Amino acid sequence: MSPQVTVPSPAALADAVGSTATSEWFNVDQERIDAFADATGDHQWIHVDPERAKAGPFGGPIAHGYLTLSLLPRLTAGLFEVGRLAMTVNYGLDRLRFLQPVAAGSRVRAVVELASAEPSNLGIRAGYAVTIEIEDADKPALVAQTITLYVPE
Repeated sequence: MSPQVTVPSPAALADAVGSTATSEWFNVDQERIDAFADATGDHQWIHVDPERAKAGPFGGPIAHGYLTLSLLPRLTAGLFEVGRLAMTVNYGLDRLRFLQPVAAGSRVRAVVELASAEPSNLGIRAGYAVTIEIEDADKPALVAQTITLYVPE
């Protein structure tokens, strides 16, 4: 596992470009999938009906792609610590691809690389290359290019 990356200030992010960090494994269980279905109204059987899903294309229930995406804050929290901040803002995504479904009961983790750090009128816009890996799988669940705005004190 990669260590957490600590950067003293938003302005110093440019010096950390290329740094990577990896989260702990996190279990995506059926209870979480069901709760996500309830929260979003997406009750498609491939997610919430384990018996029917066994005979489906994935051999069992799978997590919603957007559930996997929604785990990014949980998985990436604390991987990059930036000091002297007034606030951090999720600025969005430039690219997102779902490459492989996450089977219920699988464990996932985030591998994150700081890809860019550009000044903006409010602070520093940092681009991250994020890969959500599935334990014991050849392909990741998703890859994304995320953007975070770091506003200094």
